[in-house]
Amino acid sequence: MYEKFGQFINGKWQQSSDKGTYEVINPANEEIIGHASKATTEDIDSALKSAATGLKVWKKTAPWQRAYIIRKIADKIREKQNVLAKWMTLEVGKPLLEAKGEISGAADIFEWNAEETKRIYGQTVESRLEDTRVHVYYQPVGVVAALTPWNFPAVLSARKISTALAAGCSVIIKPDIITPGVVMEMVDICRECGVPPGVVNLLSGDPPSIAQQLISSDVIKKISITGSSRVGKLILKQAADKVQRVTMELSGHSPFIVFDDADIKKAAEIAIAAKFRNNGQVCISPNRFYIHENKKEEFVNLFMDKTKKLKIGDGMDPNTQLGPLTTKKRLNEIEDLVEKTIQEGAKVLLGGKRPAGFNKGFFYEPTIFDNVKDDFTIMKQEPFGPLVPILSFKSFDEVIQRANNHELGLCSYVCTNSMETAHLASEQLETGSVGVNTGMIAIAEAPFGGIKQSGYGREGGSEAIKDYLNVKYTHMGIRG
Repeated sequence: MYEKFGQFINGKWQQSSDKGTYEVINPANEEIIGHASKATTEDIDSALKSAATGLKVWKKTAPWQRAYIIRKIADKIREKQNVLAKWMTLEVGKPLLEAKGEISGAADIFEWNAEETKRIYGQTVESRLEDTRVHVYYQPVGVVAALTPWNFPAVLSARKISTALAAGCSVIIKPDIITPGVVMEMVDICRECGVPPGVVNLLSGDPPSIAQQLISSDVIKKISITGSSRVGKLILKQAADKVQRVTMELSGHSPFIVFDDADIKKAAEIAIAAKFRNNGQVCISPNRFYIHENKKEEFVNLFMDKTKKLKIGDGMDPNTQLGPLTTKKRLNEIEDLVEKTIQEGAKVLLGGKRPAGFNKGFFYEPTIFDNVKDDFTIMKQEPFGPLVPILSFKSFDEVIQRANNHELGLCSYVCTNSMETAHLASEQLETGSVGVNTGMIAIAEAPFGGIKQSGYGREGGSEAIKDYLNVKYTHMGIRG
């Protein structure tokens, strides 16, 4: 399936210089989808040269022309939604309906940034001197290295590529080895829609070696990474040598708080949708469930009833609601964490094993725990899977303190019918995003990112493009 793609350099698809490839596996049946191109050091050097040349062209392209091309990409992504969604389901394993939703979200991001392209506003500041003028304006930061993970390959690549294009930057996108196909298809859409050669480049292959060579180059001026906190720290250390600008959206461990005045039925519905999207392999997945002691039993019963009805299966089956985990490694880590949680004293209310009837595939049952304490491993380590530890609390101050007692701060969720509780909780929770009575967080028009060890910088909204721009101030004397 990967034969028509490869490395995308200087506007053309090509094999790697040594024609090397690697296997891509379907997580639903463990079969080989195909063999994707594996970049060499020579390919990476070629991509860097290509991006440097593309930058010279693109930064001089008028904003309205850039906007026109970016909007065409959004339209073409919508047109090819079924093709892109099929790639994603085969590579990631998520249900086809979820994959289509992600492709729609990716198109929205390109559309948003097409509009932002025309709204890079400078500023004139009133000078303290009669014969001078103070001007502030923005210029593209340069060539961007965009490093994306496997769990949301389309949306996360769209955020980085479209924002770079909107700012007038060229970009080298590095998809994960698990999900190269859907990103390759998106990059090919950029080509179809008239992005000049060298402006968008793609390197497929070993993530650490590609990232290291890109970051060590003087060509790269900005790095945008979505990944784990561990990998983000390594990237940041490498970037420090070149003082490259870095935007990082890293791990999360989101608290899900249900207050005693909440609509419990709605809270359970939000929790199900947010928790089991992409089988819990989501950085903003709710991972610590704090339910008020007066409503815990009602919530648990509703949540379990709804969870039991989820259909597990191959994402290509239109009836599937819960696909496989994406890798064998992820499956093994989930099994280890479940065993560890049980050893520490938790009670399994539901799940806790691989589902019956699946001889192949990386499937695991949604698993709900009770009798969990705040110091358990699962409350500190990001599960990144369908695991649900449920705890109770007594008071507002208590649950806010417990929720904030974590090194990560990406997202949090609150369910309440009190405006006072909603406002106070969203203000006091130490996360970059808060969902109150909704699980919809990552949208094109809003800034997305974390605090603490969940990273810094924002993707989405009007703030994102500023991370791809240099600020220049000119103090101009008008009398020669």
